[in-house]
Amino acid sequence: MRWQRALGARAVRVWVPWSGERAPSGARRDELARAEQAARRTSVVLAVFGFARSTPSTPRGRARYCGYARRVLDLVPDARAIVVWNEANSPTYWHGTPSTYAALLARCYDELHRRGLTVLDSTASAHEPERFLERVGEAYRKSGRTRPLVDAFGHNPYPASDDEPPAATHARGFLGIGDYARLARVIRSSFGRPYDVWYLEDGYQSSVPRPLARRYSGRENVGVVAPSVQARRLADAIALAACQHGVRAFFNFELVDETRLAGWQSGLVWRGVHRKPAARAFARAARSAASGCGTRP
Repeated sequence: MRWQRALGARAVRVWVPWSGERAPSGARRDELARAEQAARRTSVVLAVFGFARSTPSTPRGRARYCGYARRVLDLVPDARAIVVWNEANSPTYWHGTPSTYAALLARCYDELHRRGLTVLDSTASAHEPERFLERVGEAYRKSGRTRPLVDAFGHNPYPASDDEPPAATHARGFLGIGDYARLARVIRSSFGRPYDVWYLEDGYQSSVPRPLARRYSGRENVGVVAPSVQARRLADAIALAACQHGVRAFFNFELVDETRLAGWQSGLVWRGVHRKPAARAFARAARSAASGCGTRP
């Protein structure tokens, strides 16, 4: 919470791992107790998901997963939102069809939806998100369901590369921040009305200064940018999102870099609690975005 206040962040996203269990236990309950303490002071978004091997694509799996998510909410009753799975169009996280994801959303929405809680889905910028959402919409219409599947749509609009400007546009098959008009259009055409959009993950990986290299391990596996470029890209991304009608949230992934260089170094803080230039850029951009579209830090 100390870092969050210093950076001007008004919400935090908490990953709750799931691999088939019926209810949180042990250390997970302790983590959720801390999440509930945080939720009394700020907006907490819970993302309950596993990886492809844990895909709840059968009726039994859906019942188990949604029941687990409901028990998570029992432990964090002040949570602001809950995300049903993560990047369901990505083979890393989902081993099923769009129709089985639509069935999961329907089951969970009916179990989780309540006043004051936002239920979201999640898609990735790559792996043909438009086609995936179209097929989820087809399954929804064929089911004859009248209740919605979600309250808002979650999307992770990562860039095609860390050096790519946020306003860059792409061909069908990829949806970054610059492609928001296409995202809004496919949501409306597939589900019959416009919905709010939450950007649940975005980030730009930066290089590590030589004096801090010993805090990291392994080797970098992608092209990264200088810390100053990360700061500029992140500020531009927040400013662009603030001007997109219907976008209600932007989450940077992550707060602190992963130790493994093969992981993510898109944090606002290097390992060892040294703030990056991106930390200051994020704080300024967050304040400006809160003041409305077109306000620059």
